[in-house]
Amino acid sequence: MKNTVDPIRSRVKIRLVEQYLAQTCMRDKLIFALGINSGLRVSDILGLDVKDVKNKTHIEIKEKKTGKFKRFPLNRKMAKLLKEYTRECENDDPLFMSQRNYRLDRSQVYRKINQACRAVGIGGNIGTHTMRKSFGYHHYKKYKDVAMLQLIFNHSTPNITLRYIGIDQDEIDDSYKHFEL
Repeated sequence: MKNTVDPIRSRVKIRLVEQYLAQTCMRDKLIFALGINSGLRVSDILGLDVKDVKNKTHIEIKEKKTGKFKRFPLNRKMAKLLKEYTRECENDDPLFMSQRNYRLDRSQVYRKINQACRAVGIGGNIGTHTMRKSFGYHHYKKYKDVAMLQLIFNHSTPNITLRYIGIDQDEIDDSYKHFEL
């Protein structure tokens, strides 16, 4: 069976993770905030350079996994965080650097995200993809627009998108809980 990770379904828990990461490292808070506010894969987040986000209203990338072009606007929160974070950065630098001055890698992000989630009491299967799935879960809950989310994620069918963010099982479970004869 394929290993899967869970979205963070609680907005309160998301805020707790952000607060925990902010206390330990602003870089890690920004990675997490960018992941849950954009739905980008961690490979695309870590591939960003300062010039991709500094003084920008949109992020434009070619997705590493699909090779497809993606463009989306930065919300107010992300614009503010990125402005503060990149203030002293050089345009040609990678956006997220390790302490040894290398581009951060996904295993380092996995450890940070997992540690933060465990520290604030989030169980289940947590990984870097948790950020992307959390974005999808909350976007769907707010807008109920699976077609839009399908486009954002570049999924081939709405069913794949719903299954990906865990909505199918949630809705099945909910229907059982509220059905009595």
